[in-house]
Amino acid sequence: MTVVTRFAPSPTGYLHVGGARTALYCWLYARKMQGKFILRIEDTDLERSTQESVRAILDAMQWLGLDYNEGPFYQTKRFERYHAVAEQLLQEGNAYRCYCSKERLEQLRTAQMDNKQKPRYDGHCRDRHDTSPEPYVIRFRNPTEGVVEFDDLIRGKLIFSNAELDDLIIARSDGTPTYNFTVVVDDWDMHITHVIRGDDHINNTPRQINILRALGAVPPEYAHVSMILGADGKRLSKRHGAVSVMQYREEGYLPEALLNYLVRLGWSHGDQEIFSREELIKLFDIRGINKAPAAFNPEKLLWLNQHYIKTSNPEHVAAELAWHMQRLGIDVAEGPSLVEVVKAQAERAKTLHEMADKSRYFYSDVIYNREAVTKHMTPDVIPALQSIMTQLSALTEWHKDTIHAVLNTTAEQLGLKLGKIAQPLRVAVTGDTVSPPIDITLVLLGRERTLERLNNALSL
Repeated sequence: MTVVTRFAPSPTGYLHVGGARTALYCWLYARKMQGKFILRIEDTDLERSTQESVRAILDAMQWLGLDYNEGPFYQTKRFERYHAVAEQLLQEGNAYRCYCSKERLEQLRTAQMDNKQKPRYDGHCRDRHDTSPEPYVIRFRNPTEGVVEFDDLIRGKLIFSNAELDDLIIARSDGTPTYNFTVVVDDWDMHITHVIRGDDHINNTPRQINILRALGAVPPEYAHVSMILGADGKRLSKRHGAVSVMQYREEGYLPEALLNYLVRLGWSHGDQEIFSREELIKLFDIRGINKAPAAFNPEKLLWLNQHYIKTSNPEHVAAELAWHMQRLGIDVAEGPSLVEVVKAQAERAKTLHEMADKSRYFYSDVIYNREAVTKHMTPDVIPALQSIMTQLSALTEWHKDTIHAVLNTTAEQLGLKLGKIAQPLRVAVTGDTVSPPIDITLVLLGRERTLERLNNALSL
């Protein structure tokens, strides 16, 4: 049997980190089992679904590197199929037309609530066999006896009494199919073998299993993942900080860091903290996912991000950094290689947004920090800066060793420690007191830009 998983978001907003974790688990299991991973866009909520949200989901999946074997499939393009299956259920007696008005249903609900009963449809039209020109919905004829029992791969055996499940609507009065019905038809048609999704769908599962059985289909295996909580123990939301996947990109996180963090929100392999993508595929186990909700820790994610910035291939980090430079309006065409900038700045930045902002001076006109100028650009450093400028101008080779030799020679000639001239020089060429080692900084700035800034600083 080929394992087939699916990720099926609704395009009513951005891709939430909880959805991204679900997508990751689906992707990992499919890759581990050498199966297929399908992307399905559940866009039947016509009022709330937007093309912008579809684009946000597709962009997030691409950025995270969660490639899919098939899709994206759109439910709005499958309405004919849903109508055909609904008609099949009607013909076979597994569904019926319900003509109950909204007023009757509201009165029923109110009476049930007053009697402290669980609100549910009472089967008023269940045995009605006549047809009418009145508007109607189509309801699934749920079994009234027995139980639905399945082995959840995370939570173990779950049992639901059919007597507790009402006859849910599978097609609205305007003919549009409902969520629980479209999901069943899609999972059946797409040969989904494993449904990995949030635990908010647990109560939908027995209803979906009953529809699948009525269609003569074998239900897939299910695994329901607990929600992600904020540090306060409440469901993760905007008040806890960023929750959109692409917002994490905007804030300067690497996709590997976010994936590595999300996979550990509910799953672990001993005490191992850092995983390559290959290790995750090899080690991942659905049954190893924890039942308990996991708490989101932004500080831990930031730590992971810094680790990946420092240890990832600089070319990969540079590609992401280029995106941030562009967003900040920094033209990197005239300046050092971004790969070299990453190598120089990797130890000094926790996010790529921070790295981009701290690397402006390599490409843009220097902006002086007044406090730094006042403290370090004092009259007594003019001789040192003039000497450095003269010697740098005479260099035939512009690289770290020759630049370092100039600085050492100047310090020895003036009887100063290297730090006493390095900091004024740093302020002169970058505008502030923080940069990579000064010799590397000058290499990256280049001869022309360094000498021009030294000259400008001396004229101050």
